Amino acid sequence: MHVLTVSAVSDDTKFWNALKKAHSKLPTGAKWVLAVASKDGTQAVNVIVHDSVAGVREFFEASTGAYATTAYFEADAANAVGLPR
Repeated sequence: MHVLTVSAVSDDTKFWNALKKAHSKLPTGAKWVLAVASKDGTQAVNVIVHDSVAGVREFFEASTGAYATTAYFEADAANAVGLPR
């Protein structure tokens, strides 16, 4: 499934540094599809393919939890535009 993470970032430098480190430690079978920030760095959206929302939350919070408040959602892949299947 595709999992969306929507983050309100409190420290953009530390958040993105943490994401870069996390990217190299993805759980087995996970794939990072997209990571994008607002121009001012206060918002971020990521799309990660993984078995569950809970699995992404656990992985993501361990890396970025101190630098952002993040919401997690399963993407509606059937109605998405441009989302790889």
